[in-house]
Amino acid sequence: MFRRKTNGLWIAALACIIVFSFVGCEKLKISKLRSNFHFSKANQLFTDNQYRKAITEYELALKYDPNLVQAYRFLGESYKQLFKPAVETPLNKDIEKKALAALLKAHEIDPTNKEIVFSLGDMYDKQRNFDEAEKLYLKIVEFEPGNMNNYYVVAEFYKRYAGDKPGVARKAESMYLRRLEADPENPQGYAYIADYYEKLPASADNIDQAMNNFDKANEFQAKRIQLIPNNPEAWLARGINRWSKAFRFQNLPKEQRMAVAQDALKAIEKARDLDPNYPEPYSWLSVIYKSVLAKLDPDKEARYIAEGDKNLDKFQDLRKRFAERKKLEEELKKTK
Repeated sequence: MFRRKTNGLWIAALACIIVFSFVGCEKLKISKLRSNFHFSKANQLFTDNQYRKAITEYELALKYDPNLVQAYRFLGESYKQLFKPAVETPLNKDIEKKALAALLKAHEIDPTNKEIVFSLGDMYDKQRNFDEAEKLYLKIVEFEPGNMNNYYVVAEFYKRYAGDKPGVARKAESMYLRRLEADPENPQGYAYIADYYEKLPASADNIDQAMNNFDKANEFQAKRIQLIPNNPEAWLARGINRWSKAFRFQNLPKEQRMAVAQDALKAIEKARDLDPNYPEPYSWLSVIYKSVLAKLDPDKEARYIAEGDKNLDKFQDLRKRFAERKKLEEELKKTK
């Protein structure tokens, strides 16, 4: 009799456990469904740049699923879109605090997620917190050492601080060079480091350093051309580099400036000849004729001005044709 009673109690208890487990699972399912609903809605609002409304939906998604890592990430991104660096208002400081908190939580849940690491690093970068941002950007390279774009991301980060922090310019240069070493046959790497040298800050009283940076950039542009000799954009970039040196450094001897200007002219003409329908070389030919050659050789000034005007007209004509063609293509798409 006692055993039957005990068995009955055990069966009843087991039944209760099953019922409660079922109810718990159902509640969990419903929470997940609600969380996914709000998360999807938030993502659409984020895509539509409606960040304040997206924040509300991401917070609701997290209410129903506190471990939804991507909701924390995009909650942080939404706040980040509203954040204005260097603005010291109470509202902006509150937005800054919430953006960082959400991204830190996402990173805590998934510390090896490259996108989250980048988002958090970007937030520290916006705060001008160099040390914390650097740690995270370097992690991106550690995660994917074979991804060339990662070196570029870190190099660009360093470039933003090159004029403010001693030694950072060398770090940027090192990243660009590492990218080249990892993939020496990729012409884009040479374009990146050339652009870096051309835009590298130099003190006003150190003209030699600035000229040296332009010459280094020119060397990398030349190496890029060796890899893609028939690319008009590569030739144009080299021509612009030489024009920049001839135009900016007017303290150079006249003969030297003229030699550099002629080098620029040949490179830009090569870009034009490789693709006669490429508008930009004509624009730059106009610039070099008027801004440098006409100044350096007054006896031929009228001729150079006329050449400049002719190339400017050609540039404007090609741009007009391009705009008309694009408009026609858009209209044809609408009729399909």
